Amino acid sequence: MDLLTIAVFGYPLVLIGIGVWRSRQIKSHADFMVAGRNVPVALLVGTLICTWIGSGSLFGGAGLAYRTGIAELWFSFGAWVGLLVAFYLAPRVRSIAKYTVPDLLEQRYNAAARILGTVAIILAYVTIAAYQFRGGGWILSIVTDGAISPTTGMYITAITIVLFTALAGMVSIVSVDLLNGIIITLGIVIGLPYLVFANGGVGEIAAALPEQHLTVLGGHNFLWVLGVALPTFLLILGESGMYQKFFSAKDAGSAKKAVVGMFLGVVFIETSLALIAIVGRAVYPELADPEQVSLVGRAASETIILHIAANGLPIFAGAILLAAAVAIVLSTGNTFLLVPSTNVSRDLYERFVDPDASERTKLWLQRGCIFAFGGLGLFLLTQFDTVLQMALYAYSLVGASLTPALLAAFLWRRVTPQGGVACIAGGIGSIVGITLLSRFGVNFTATIGGTAFDFASSDYIVIPGVLISLSLLIAVSLLTSASPEEKWAPFFQENPEKL
Repeated sequence: MDLLTIAVFGYPLVLIGIGVWRSRQIKSHADFMVAGRNVPVALLVGTLICTWIGSGSLFGGAGLAYRTGIAELWFSFGAWVGLLVAFYLAPRVRSIAKYTVPDLLEQRYNAAARILGTVAIILAYVTIAAYQFRGGGWILSIVTDGAISPTTGMYITAITIVLFTALAGMVSIVSVDLLNGIIITLGIVIGLPYLVFANGGVGEIAAALPEQHLTVLGGHNFLWVLGVALPTFLLILGESGMYQKFFSAKDAGSAKKAVVGMFLGVVFIETSLALIAIVGRAVYPELADPEQVSLVGRAASETIILHIAANGLPIFAGAILLAAAVAIVLSTGNTFLLVPSTNVSRDLYERFVDPDASERTKLWLQRGCIFAFGGLGLFLLTQFDTVLQMALYAYSLVGASLTPALLAAFLWRRVTPQGGVACIAGGIGSIVGITLLSRFGVNFTATIGGTAFDFASSDYIVIPGVLISLSLLIAVSLLTSASPEEKWAPFFQENPEKL
């Protein structure tokens, strides 16, 4: 067994061991959901970064960078701008001190908003968790040179993520994410410079790239930029895992400081992953060939980071980069199973079925949901071709339904319960409806400026979704009576402590 295999199989065992140890400290459902609201800034920064840097970045974003070049950063740029807005919102979110995003939606709007918000989160987040399973399968397949098939590896990854999440919830996640963040950073800091200088330096790498790889738009147009940047911008501002981790912070000041650390970490890691993939395009151009046969089939370009770790680096550096890939997959999968399971146990069961349920009942219900959503995620994997496609659809669903309603809650006093509910329903209905209708043959292609755009595709579906949800939010709010001050006032106050 070589060092690469040891890294891929050994690192998850270390994380599971930490999870088992930390699970003994779970005394209540609140501990499981928000880690007792006592997470210090350093751990909060680590877990926020690891929540965002998932298979969408490791595979979808890296694959896009391999195929498109530096223009891939538009995909990441949307999230960076979103984090600047989150910096402003974080202390307000923590001051309200809820447990979930649907908690916020009901407080600002009504119970219908809570239910619809929960539906949107479950649909999107189980999809995001699912493509972590696929990413883990690719890692296992590549490191074992095909001895473990991508499908078998996917099942192994799913079982590992489900068990780890079910052990201790948020407590286990924040406990290991600082370590995960360190491993990810080390893998990038060692891997990128070595890859560049081992292959002739910056000049030779640039000369070997297609000309458009070094252009700002990569051969695309502004509507394409909007299509790939808008989903990440909207997702991060509606990202329930991020809000739930703000609720885990010790105080409002800690939440605000954590966003600064998250911004710096996310910009560094996403830019570095894109650069590694672009260098990989110069070193391994054969992965761009659609006829290229690889262990994982047609998505070969999406595995460029793994390919580099296994074939382009010294074994020690490759082992660290593969361990970083494992950390990315496991950490993101954990969060995106924990959040929807929390929504079921708290936002549906406790709120509407049994308000007096015992801590033990809620805890075990949530753990049961984690297993159920793991199974649902495996089914969803059969409905999409690539990680990027899954990512964009999931991001668009959250961005069109939850984000406008959440931002309005904190930024627009005039928004009404009816407007918020119409917005969430319109966002869900538009994304799901357009997707289903397109599969039944309805054409959503429009020609703009001589270029045809399919607004049912993952690249552009967010645009009609957001237009519909925003229009409903504004129109319905203006046509209905304004909310009383006690309804909106808590959303416009920061914690009075010094930040």
